[in-house]
Amino acid sequence: MSLENHRVVIVGGTSGIGLAVAKAFLNRGADVIVASRSEEKIQAAKTELGERASGHVLDFRNEENVKAFFETVGEFDDLVVTAGDGVMGPFESLPVDEAKSAFDSKFWGQYVTVKAALPHVKKSGSITLTSGVYGQRPPQGASALAAINSAVEGLARGLAVDAAPIRVNVVSPGLVDTPIYSGMEQTAREGMFDAVAQSLLLKHVAKPEEIAEAYVYLAENTFTTGSTMQIEGGALLS
Repeated sequence: MSLENHRVVIVGGTSGIGLAVAKAFLNRGADVIVASRSEEKIQAAKTELGERASGHVLDFRNEENVKAFFETVGEFDDLVVTAGDGVMGPFESLPVDEAKSAFDSKFWGQYVTVKAALPHVKKSGSITLTSGVYGQRPPQGASALAAINSAVEGLARGLAVDAAPIRVNVVSPGLVDTPIYSGMEQTAREGMFDAVAQSLLLKHVAKPEEIAEAYVYLAENTFTTGSTMQIEGGALLS
């Protein structure tokens, strides 16, 4: 399936995986609309992506804000949501408010986004959400994030039925080298990446471009829906 002249909305498309997804769709001939909470990031992304990209400020946790955004966008082909904050910490001591805040972001943010987008997605189009490998194999301290990721995957299965023939799928990445870790001290970050890499079958931490190809595949393939694509370097088998 060609993505030439497709209009693709990428919520969270200004950095990390989302920015790589935007570049991958542009390389397939699509036009992209990126959205995030930061005007500064939007302007930087538009400069990097070029003239076939536009951008909008969007807080995807705000239902009215999201509804107005999609009314402005109008009809489009494919929706990708990569935005959403997770949370880590021991179950016994992690404050409930922090877990709820993460659910409000990564789960309810995606839920609200799809609800507002559906009237504008072409029936031949697709929706791709984002979970994470901790939904299948959580380490210690990831109970809340495991629950959030599992909820996103369950939502996609239900939406695949309710929204058909629009295709609804999920990409579940493992650890990815993105700017989200830029706040860590360099030695600590490199040590974490090296440790994770050694635990994986493929012996390296993913780059955003490796994950982005999964989103493109799910937009191109017209016979895949209700699926979760695990892109985790063999973490589930190691």
